[in-house]
Amino acid sequence: MTLHDIIHVLLINWKSILKSTLGAAMVIFFYLWLISPLTYNAPVTILPPAEADQISGLGSLISGSGVGDFLTGKFAPGNSQLFIQILKSRTAAEYVIRKNNLLKFYDEETEYEAIKKLQNDLAMDLSKEGIITLSVNVSTGLIPNIFSDTDSIKILSANISNSFVEALDSINREKVSYRAKRAREYIEAQLIQTKTELDSAEMRLMEFQKENKTISLPEQLTSVIESAAKLKAEIVNTEIEIALLEPNSKPDNKSLQALRKKLYQLQKEYEKFDIDSDDYLVAFSNVPELGMKLAKLMRTIKIKNEVYILLQQQYYKERIQENRDVPTIDILDEAIPPNKQISPRLGYSTVVGSVFVLLIVSLFFVIKEKKISIFKKENGI
Repeated sequence: MTLHDIIHVLLINWKSILKSTLGAAMVIFFYLWLISPLTYNAPVTILPPAEADQISGLGSLISGSGVGDFLTGKFAPGNSQLFIQILKSRTAAEYVIRKNNLLKFYDEETEYEAIKKLQNDLAMDLSKEGIITLSVNVSTGLIPNIFSDTDSIKILSANISNSFVEALDSINREKVSYRAKRAREYIEAQLIQTKTELDSAEMRLMEFQKENKTISLPEQLTSVIESAAKLKAEIVNTEIEIALLEPNSKPDNKSLQALRKKLYQLQKEYEKFDIDSDDYLVAFSNVPELGMKLAKLMRTIKIKNEVYILLQQQYYKERIQENRDVPTIDILDEAIPPNKQISPRLGYSTVVGSVFVLLIVSLFFVIKEKKISIFKKENGI
């Protein structure tokens, strides 16, 4: 058939086509209006994790940056992807189901089936700025105006979205607490060891002074000992940072590589403070042998004392972090009950359905006319 023939068929049958289309439009409209389930969702937006500062020593840990941010659960914006994976997890879904009694809502006997339905209804979007938008589609039953309480469904949709944020916060807080516990246990072991070594060094110094009475060190040598102690404390700080960061990082992690390079440079610098080296003994060639022994004892005590003070500070910081109970997730916009359903879209769906019916009916008449033409041709009519 040519285009002219098709147009001719449609013009001849336009009344039938129009009646069928209008009838279908009315059926679609009333089905969507009276019978079709209504679906609501209430979006909640979550700010990206705070960007962690660069690691820069235990002093920065105590002030709240560096590995301190790592332990408190603050990540770079790229880790919004991590939040999304947590929100998609079975653990998060279980939390939401139990909090909102969704087993009854989904009419399921097991959490496994309810989790699958909930995860299918979950929708998330990640902006280029790292902001997460989360919503969950919640639907009524058939003939919602009679058999469903739409107001309660609206409220439930908001509650479910907000519950996902609570689940994320709970999981993240548990993770933060675990990290702080692990850090606290590691630092506690270092603290006990350092305290033991400090007590032992102080005992040796006391015995030495009893045996040899009072021996004073040159002021310049005392200053060098203090510098060596501070450098050694920084070495220990860096070693702690590496020990805390290593289990959660890949070998090629830039921060980890930077820490190892820093540790190597600090150790090379510290070697210059070896009491038996020429650099250390510049201008002290006349120091008596007893003075040298005293210098070694004083250096040991000074180093252990510096390290012990810093370890104590970090130990109490991690104890506080381990037991703190503050939100770790920042919400930009909390979910609120929606005013309108997202589906069905009454006007749009009716128009689309009507156009589809129009095409089908038109195709039917064209095919019918073509078959009639072929039949006439074959029978010579």
